[in-house]
Amino acid sequence: MKTLVNICVYAMLVLAATSGHALAQSAASAEARLKEKNITLPPVPAPAANYVTSVQVGKLLFLAGNTAGAEWKFKGKVGKDITVQEGYETARQVGLLMLAKVRAAIGSLDRVKRIVKVLGMVNSPEGFGDQPRVINGFSDLMVEVFGDAIGKHARSAVGMAGLPLNSAVEVEMIVEVE
Repeated sequence: MKTLVNICVYAMLVLAATSGHALAQSAASAEARLKEKNITLPPVPAPAANYVTSVQVGKLLFLAGNTAGAEWKFKGKVGKDITVQEGYETARQVGLLMLAKVRAAIGSLDRVKRIVKVLGMVNSPEGFGDQPRVINGFSDLMVEVFGDAIGKHARSAVGMAGLPLNSAVEVEMIVEVE
């Protein structure tokens, strides 16, 4: 009986050590994942009005809302002017810009401890209800870069009557940093 208890305790210690290592490895590998997946972050756009791109308060980094940019190929209302898939691709592009803003603010994506909260806004016609599918383009990218433990986040995906420059998607987020 004593041997069985010792084996169980040893197995639990190994499991705990392995789990902790996996989390640390996941947290330290965001920059490496970008390279592995050949993901290149775009330049950080200058603010379009009287605001800053991010504000850090303690360990929280608040990022201003971002669209895919004036030159992005998909514009207008998702479900009317562009497809849900094109909206998804637009949300992913917004995610790339947001990652560039995080890197510019804190120096490295490896310093991200958790993607905490995301507000995804979709330029939507009346009656459109697939905003969550569109914003998955952003959320899927966060999980791809950071893994589940860091990249999965609380989220709202809402429809808007319009967005700046007739953009299809705008996203803002809150990130916990080291």
